[in-house]
Amino acid sequence: MINKNPAPHYLFFIAQNYSFEILRPLQQLITAQGGQVLWFVYGDEVTLSHFKPSERYTTEAREAVNFNPTATYVPGNIVPSFIPGLKVQIFHGLEWKKKGHFVIRGCFDLYCPHGPATTGRFKELAKQHGYFDVVETGWPKLDTLFSSAPYQWPEQTEAPVILFAPTFSPALTSVPALYDEIVRLAKSKPWQWVIKFHPKMDPQWVAKYKALALENLHVVEDTDVAHILQAADVMVSDTSSIIGEFALLGKPAVTLNNSQPGDYLIDINAPEGLEAAIELGLSPSTELSQHIVDYAQGLHPYNDGNSSQRVLDATHHMLEHGRGHLKKKPLNIFRNLKMRRKLGYWS
Repeated sequence: MINKNPAPHYLFFIAQNYSFEILRPLQQLITAQGGQVLWFVYGDEVTLSHFKPSERYTTEAREAVNFNPTATYVPGNIVPSFIPGLKVQIFHGLEWKKKGHFVIRGCFDLYCPHGPATTGRFKELAKQHGYFDVVETGWPKLDTLFSSAPYQWPEQTEAPVILFAPTFSPALTSVPALYDEIVRLAKSKPWQWVIKFHPKMDPQWVAKYKALALENLHVVEDTDVAHILQAADVMVSDTSSIIGEFALLGKPAVTLNNSQPGDYLIDINAPEGLEAAIELGLSPSTELSQHIVDYAQGLHPYNDGNSSQRVLDATHHMLEHGRGHLKKKPLNIFRNLKMRRKLGYWS
């Protein structure tokens, strides 16, 4: 049965576990304003047990269609065209350096980039393609970043906290290269190591780090990244989008072979440089601190916790004014047939 409830209703189209932290601030705002939310799970990589009892979800395309959403919010790259309502891209990370960030796939009516570093490029693409709008909103995930309490764990001490938060991509990850050096530093330096792996990290490497019997090294499985970032003094990473989130807190990041290193990073090209780089991060120069602030302002200048509201405002504006000023979106026949086949939906 088609949903005819007059209250605004929104679909969250997700395919990865990282979507929970991105979309829950938006869900909280929608429900507080009397709206409804349905999560539509695509594929088999979402852990269904992560849903809270109060959250409604489906894996069935027909239920998502019958929900008749006002708009669908997507942190991934694609969404089925047969779902009613506006399709809104809110992105799955701040890292715009990775391949594919600016690829336009013909799926969305509205793009909601996070800050000047990406908004200008998307507005150029909007003029070029002509079938979508762009409104800078900030990222809903970060609504809780600045107010989150620091992560705590039983073995915690007063020593500096080093967060290792690598990307999962085999071409970019620092996990294998830094393993031996992290073990050495965990044994020789008075630092606390907190390790947060990407949900898509190779499970063999996750298991190898978990197997380390070191009291000052702690692997975190919590899906709430905000309080982990608050707890850390320095981050160690590579080319992960989480670096940008850490920069928003004004904290230094050490990277191994970052794909586009900037002056806001302490980038090294070999594991042997890790110890000295962490020492620099623990006592950052005034110049480095300013570079971090400048980078953060371009990436995501909002620290008011209202990005979800800006996303909703941009959505409502487009709903009120329509798509009359835009071209029709591409048919995407092959992609949509592929998604229909995978979802078993042919109506």
